Amino acid sequence: MPSEHETVALKEQDRLAGLRRPSIHGIEDTEESDSGLGVCGWLLVLLSRILMLVTLPISIWLCIKIVLEYERAIIFRLGRILPGGAKGPGLFFILPCTDSFINVDIRTITFDIPPQEVLTKDSVTVKVDGVVYYRVQNATLAVANIVNADSATRLLAQTTLRNVLGTKNLAEILSDREEIAQSMQVTLDTATDDWGIKVERVEIKDVKLPPQLQRAMAAEAEATREARAKVIAAEGEMNASRALKEASLVIAESPSALQLRYLQTLNTIAAEKNSTIVFPLPMELLQGFNTR
Repeated sequence: MPSEHETVALKEQDRLAGLRRPSIHGIEDTEESDSGLGVCGWLLVLLSRILMLVTLPISIWLCIKIVLEYERAIIFRLGRILPGGAKGPGLFFILPCTDSFINVDIRTITFDIPPQEVLTKDSVTVKVDGVVYYRVQNATLAVANIVNADSATRLLAQTTLRNVLGTKNLAEILSDREEIAQSMQVTLDTATDDWGIKVERVEIKDVKLPPQLQRAMAAEAEATREARAKVIAAEGEMNASRALKEASLVIAESPSALQLRYLQTLNTIAAEKNSTIVFPLPMELLQGFNTR
C-alpha cells in the first residue's frame, strides 16, 4: 500500500499532468474551477462573490481584465491554477481578493548567445556565438514548471553550444554550421519541452580563431596556392615544348617555311614602330664563312 506522502505526490503529479492538456472551450464550470479548494477556500470564494455583488458596478472594473492577441493569462485562485489552461486573447473574469493572474507573451523571442570559448576535439580554442529563436508554446507550463523560462533557456543555450562544439573538430565547425545548428535545436527543444518552450531555430553567427592560428592557416593557404601555381606553370611549359616540337617538325619538312616565318617575325617587329630592328639571319648563310 502506498504511504500518505506517496499518495499526495501522485495526486500532485496528476494535477500537473492535467495542466498539460489544453482546454477546448477555454471556460470551465464554476464547480470544476473551484474543486479542491476545501471548505475554507469555498468560504473565501463565496465571500469574494458577495463582495463583488455588493460593490457593483465599481467591482466590474476590478473583475474584468483584457489580454492582447499575443498574450495569454494564467489565473490563480487561492494559489491554485484554474483548470482550462490559459485565458485569452480578449476579456476574462476574475474574482476580487481571491484571484490573481500572470500575463505570458507568446510571441517569438530572439536572443544572442554570448561568445563562448570552446575547446574543440582537436584541442583548438575558438570563440563561437549564435542566435536562438523560441516562443512559449504552453503558457501554463512556462509559469508553473520553472521560475524564469527566458533566463533558463538562455543559460541552457550557452551550455548546449559548448557541449555540441566540444565534440567537433575545427574543420567540422567551420564547414558544418547548419548541422551543428540543427543538432543544437533538437537538444534545446527536447530539454525545454517540460517548460512549455518551443525552440524554433538556432543559428551559428561567428567563429573567432586565435591570431596565431589565423596566421598559420593563412600561411598554409598561401603555400598551397604557390604550389598549385608552380604545377600549372610546369604544365604550361610542357605543353609549350610539345607544341614547339611539332612546329619544328612541320618546318623541317619545307625549308621555305622557315623563310616565311622569318618574314612574319620581321613584319611583327616593324609594326610596333621600333627604332631598332633585329633581323634573324639563317645559319646556312654563315657556313661559307666557316674557315677550317
